[in-house]
Amino acid sequence: MLSMVFALALVVSAVASLNLALPVIARATGANQTQQQWLVDGYAVVFAGLLLPAGALGDRFGRRRLLMLGMLVFGLAYGLASLSTDTGVLIACRAIAGVGAALTMPATLSIITTTFPPEERSRAVGTWAGVAGGGAVIGLLLSGTLLEFASWRWVFAANAIWAAIALVMAARWAPESRDAHAPAVDPVGGLLSAGGLSAAVYAMIEGPHRGWSDGLVVGGFLVGAAALVGFVLWELSREEPLLDPRLFRRAGFASGSLSITLQFLAFFGFVFIGLQYLQLVLDYSPLRAALAFVPMGMTIGAMSRQVAPRLARRLGGARVNSAGLALAATGFCVLAGLGASSTYWHVLAGLLTLGAGMGLATAPATSAIVTSLPDSKQGVASAVNDAAREVGGAIGIAVLGSLLTSGYHDGLRPAAAALPPEVAERARESLAFVVHAADQLGPRGGELVTAARSAFVDGLQSAMWVAAAIMAAGAVATAVLHRHDAPLADEPDTEPRSSAALVRS
Repeated sequence: MLSMVFALALVVSAVASLNLALPVIARATGANQTQQQWLVDGYAVVFAGLLLPAGALGDRFGRRRLLMLGMLVFGLAYGLASLSTDTGVLIACRAIAGVGAALTMPATLSIITTTFPPEERSRAVGTWAGVAGGGAVIGLLLSGTLLEFASWRWVFAANAIWAAIALVMAARWAPESRDAHAPAVDPVGGLLSAGGLSAAVYAMIEGPHRGWSDGLVVGGFLVGAAALVGFVLWELSREEPLLDPRLFRRAGFASGSLSITLQFLAFFGFVFIGLQYLQLVLDYSPLRAALAFVPMGMTIGAMSRQVAPRLARRLGGARVNSAGLALAATGFCVLAGLGASSTYWHVLAGLLTLGAGMGLATAPATSAIVTSLPDSKQGVASAVNDAAREVGGAIGIAVLGSLLTSGYHDGLRPAAAALPPEVAERARESLAFVVHAADQLGPRGGELVTAARSAFVDGLQSAMWVAAAIMAAGAVATAVLHRHDAPLADEPDTEPRSSAALVRS
């Protein structure tokens, strides 16, 4: 269990640790707001797009073997990134690290669900869900400490070292497991799913920068939609699909997948924006910003491991799931009220409410997915859970990040109009540039920083209201999908259950 949790914490924390370092990296490399989004989403898009084929490969060739290969690829990518200052190289290294993460993450959950006895499985899954939801705080603390006392390069180097340790632990302690009757590899399905997601996220990120009517942006949406429709049709035509779309007729599978997707869509988008807000608007140091998020991580972990499983046994997983989403929506409403001079108490109120909601929703949603399939298909079940998480995260960073960028551009336009064209363009591209260059802009510097921070807050507020609406809609949708929910059993079935049984569970 320890080796699985250690590897999981690494791939989860990689997004948060990079988010914290973004303002420092932007100053060092000159990365604009769009490039900063790609530094985060370059990892998330590849990670999400490859999770389904990676889960199937683990079922076929061995989950421990895939986990170890993933840690090797991840560590090499981060080691190379630590040696570069070119933004393009950093984005490429993050994308390669996403390949390693995709090979790793499905194996962690599928090994747990196939090796733990039934009477201990729900607690083990709760632990996994707690680390998946709250493990990002580990990355924040590590990254914040390194940025406080060392160069931003050490954020990448530390992840490479962590991957090496996880590789050794997996080689020593992780048990091997596979599906004796695994289906043939489906490269067409893998390419369609990864290509569709990548094209759609590309369009979302580039829209505010290029314009929503730009040919590449429109083309990205069209290609993404066509590829994803093609994926569904292709999988329906196969006898042994990579992911059978008919699985989503099962209430537990559908509601769990929807919940995980929406949770992390809103959550990853918030982390991307919130860490910049703390550092660039409230002027927190990286370490202080990391420490500010610790209470949320602790709340997610405690609720996922201790509270959510007990409530799910009493009230039913779907009810707890929906209640968690509703509580998270309330947290986003609180965060939508943040301003350019808000206190940490306001931030903390939103973080704790959001953390409690996430902690309640994550474990029941994960359990609903993995208990919908037999032990022999846990690689696919785990990959669907992880793909829902990462697809949601990638889209959340793209959508909420685009709302932030659009709000920032619009809000800063009047102040930037009085600046020299080259300076105005840089100011519109990045709040980090404005804060860093304020002293060099003379008397106008202070006024420009104030205007830029106000514009950033305008974008943040729009993004948080959208996140709140998404979570509220998710609460309603999961309740409707699973109207006849009953308390979760401690012992998940070892064979696939009928649709009627799944609706009752």
